[in-house]
Amino acid sequence: MVTNGAAPDVTNPDCPTRVVLDRIGDRWTTLVVLFLEPGPMRFTKLRGAIGGVAPKVLTQTLRAMERDGLLTRTVHAEVPPRVDYELTDLGRSLLAPIRAVTAWAERHVGEVLDARDRYDRAG
Repeated sequence: MVTNGAAPDVTNPDCPTRVVLDRIGDRWTTLVVLFLEPGPMRFTKLRGAIGGVAPKVLTQTLRAMERDGLLTRTVHAEVPPRVDYELTDLGRSLLAPIRAVTAWAERHVGEVLDARDRYDRAG
């Protein structure tokens, strides 16, 4: 934890900033943020939109994001019960940086895949 009024410092291994980086660097968190941008979504629809994520893993990701204040979980008293997930203002503040990283990935995916191929062939 940051103590004694020290400013957050990601280079300090004891700084909680690293915990935050772990959360936002998780591939499922990034995709959840992107897919919840338009508004609230139910679990099944979110899982289908993301694709390739196991229900248990998505549940763990959503719980961690809720704990970190990035989204809210609203249970509606219906039969069957309906649960919606929605980004908080804090979660929405991640949209711009995630879009920037996503744009970089889309722009450079060819170069990264070529570099992997070269590395794998050399090894």
